[in-house]
Amino acid sequence: MIRFIKSRIARMRGEESGAASVEFVLVFPVFFMFMVFSVELGMITLRHALLERGLDLTVRGIRLTTGEDWQHDDIKAGLCQVSLLGPACMNDLKIEMKKTDIRNFSGLDPVADCTDRSETAAPVYKFTNGDSNELMLIRACLKYDPLFPDAVFGKVINKDTRGQGMIVSVSAFVQEPDEEWESDAEIAAGGSG
Repeated sequence: MIRFIKSRIARMRGEESGAASVEFVLVFPVFFMFMVFSVELGMITLRHALLERGLDLTVRGIRLTTGEDWQHDDIKAGLCQVSLLGPACMNDLKIEMKKTDIRNFSGLDPVADCTDRSETAAPVYKFTNGDSNELMLIRACLKYDPLFPDAVFGKVINKDTRGQGMIVSVSAFVQEPDEEWESDAEIAAGGSG
């Protein structure tokens, strides 16, 4: 019996057929995992870059349009239009804006307030307009569906109960002074009339 087992093992040791299959079975899953990881990370990076660019362009418009009282839906529509994030942008984006004092700084909450598709209507409660020369903080939070939610990177990202990940972009700006403020300042300083 032992002689039979030894002869079988010796014969198997000499065989080389199937060696490529073993190598493929060991290497391909790891290679495929890195490929899926790269595609997922690339899509997240693309969405984040588009959100950052859209927020920067929108903030520039807010900053330079003095005397106008911007509303949440106006900013959201403008951001979705310039960021090219797709038709679901209006449903998956939430914006927070708050004025803050530079001498007594208090930032935004550490946890971003994002949309939740399971809610029928989420109220806008963290949105405050600013006046001339006030420091404003604005944060945009975009929810998205991962391409491969059960793959390696899809399991690691923070997701909500519906399986959506979130991308957050933050910006700060100072509201430009409007013309009334400038004329009042000139009068107070005894400017040329």
